[in-house]
Amino acid sequence: MQTVTAVAHRGAPYRFRENTLDSLRSALDQGADAVEIDVRLTRDGVPVLLHDETLRLWEIDRPLQALSAEELRGLTAGGVPTLEQALAATGDSRVMVDLCGPVGRRTVERTLDAVRRCGAQDRVYYSAHAEAMLAVRAADPAAEIALTWTTLAPPRPALLAAVRPRWLNYRFSLVDRDLAARIHRDGFLLSVWTPDTPRSMRRLLDLGVDSITTNRIDVLHTLRTAQADTAP
Repeated sequence: MQTVTAVAHRGAPYRFRENTLDSLRSALDQGADAVEIDVRLTRDGVPVLLHDETLRLWEIDRPLQALSAEELRGLTAGGVPTLEQALAATGDSRVMVDLCGPVGRRTVERTLDAVRRCGAQDRVYYSAHAEAMLAVRAADPAAEIALTWTTLAPPRPALLAAVRPRWLNYRFSLVDRDLAARIHRDGFLLSVWTPDTPRSMRRLLDLGVDSITTNRIDVLHTLRTAQADTAP
């Protein structure tokens, strides 16, 4: 029986602030197979975990790109981890790195360099839209990629040939049985984001998706366990 990969979206944001070390550890404790994190660069080029352009979630109205890593540590009391700290905190678990915002060569190179320094190439994979994933592929021919796609029109064959994704990563509401069948028929794995209700998760499990990224990893873990227990 196929077992869906349970991916924790920014950790466990219903229990801890998203993209923090406590959030990542909590998600893994709740049964996540992998954690999804958002990565941006500080002004001095350090990859850190932050989804927004600003420190909004920290109630600080400052753009990240205007702050050095040291200034960021001071403003958040070290609460925004570096990518290297996150990779250390997740042990041997899988990590999906979502490259946020405009992604240029500098962002890709600094992110991949941090992954290499941590010796985490075999457990890190990358997600984002086509432009960012083309940059990742150019920088690392061996990188594992989940190409994020937001329309029902399939990616062009030339784009797929250039990016060479392992996964196609869809908003969950777009996925139906025909789409899932087409993606599998074309030789890709199907990942979806971010269903948070049991009803949506059950539907996706029934469709045979390969990975679900959710803010409620505890709910998904319970449903997946129940599915395994009732399988013939």
